[in-house]
Amino acid sequence: MIVKKLTDAPAVELEAYQNVTKRVVLGAADGSGEIALRHFSLGPGGASPYHTHPFPHLVRIEAGTGVIVDPDGAEHPLQPGDYIYVPDNERHNLRNTGPDPFDFICIVPARGEQPACLTPADDDS
Repeated sequence: MIVKKLTDAPAVELEAYQNVTKRVVLGAADGSGEIALRHFSLGPGGASPYHTHPFPHLVRIEAGTGVIVDPDGAEHPLQPGDYIYVPDNERHNLRNTGPDPFDFICIVPARGEQPACLTPADDDS
């Protein structure tokens, strides 16, 4: 069994994202070969690219306010306590819409932590 605090996982600024910090809280380095639990913090104005990837993920909003943009471009407001399921290959992005950090937990299969798992959408909308 492993028990950790968020601050036990190193924070990495993601270059391909806007004002986003990621921590792999539990994953392969902890012996988890099947799933990874990540924590993302999007600063004010922070966003992920509008993208797809070949794996599903489960998300729980922890702090702040934001939106998730669906494949049709519709924005869905998010606040702490909200949950999201994003299936394989579904275009999406998450964006901070408030003045405070927008934090969420994202659980993916281990392959979601492999290099080159993010595929930009066909357009920048």
